[in-house]
Amino acid sequence: MGNPFVHVELNTGDVSKAKKFYQSIFDWKLTDMPMGPGMVYTMLDVGTGTGGGMMQKPMPDAPTAWLPYVEVADVKKTVAKARKAGANVIVEYQPVGEMGAIGIFIDPTGAALGLWETWARAPQATKKGAKKGAKKGAKAAKKAAPKKAAARTTKKAGGKKKATRR
Repeated sequence: MGNPFVHVELNTGDVSKAKKFYQSIFDWKLTDMPMGPGMVYTMLDVGTGTGGGMMQKPMPDAPTAWLPYVEVADVKKTVAKARKAGANVIVEYQPVGEMGAIGIFIDPTGAALGLWETWARAPQATKKGAKKGAKKGAKAAKKAAPKKAAARTTKKAGGKKKATRR
């Protein structure tokens, strides 16, 4: 089944208070990431399951709320389908660095939903440390990948070849 929930994000007027609250009740690892002048995004590492983030509300009068994100192949196409089905589009299409892009809409019942499009290409490392980290990540992923059994062919009676697994 496609389109899983892949990220949840808290938009709040008091990130520091939210961090203190959630750390007091959950075993989450919170990591602040500078996102430009005066902007910080707090990543939530929940161990297993869907992780997320926290950030200052983009507009002071916006409600404080958790926003779930669903993975899609193409944000622009999905936003167009949502609009045609009656959604109020809040964010049409917004790139997120070199990681992907988001879209956000309010469905006809009033619920907000985010869309996340992961870009196929890996981000280009620009610093020595980032390159080193990317290499380590690739090695770890390769080690963690399940090994495929090698196929070999054997001749059966009658001269036909049959593939077998080792």
